[in-house]
Amino acid sequence: MRHDYLYPILDVYSRKIVGFEVQEADGADHAVNLLRRTALSEGVHTLERKPVLHGDDESDYGARMLHRLGIKPSYSRPRVSDDNALVEALFRTARY
Repeated sequence: MRHDYLYPILDVYSRKIVGFEVQEADGADHAVNLLRRTALSEGVHTLERKPVLHGDDESDYGARMLHRLGIKPSYSRPRVSDDNALVEALFRTARY
């Protein structure tokens, strides 16, 4: 059975999916490239107040990219599934 990986980026306030990607393999490079493209398309570099990005885990390369884009990182606590409830709800909807 084949598994694909969904990488979504949601705006918490509008609940709009501002970026997403489906990949055959899991990897930090996919997430970083998606983050870079989404930040450019959403005009993050022009915003006076930079957004906060909440993610599941911290990667060194991803943290450097966030810093370069001026985005404040926020991370889930280990083994706590309700820290990212909106994304978990999206995954449940996608599965059904």
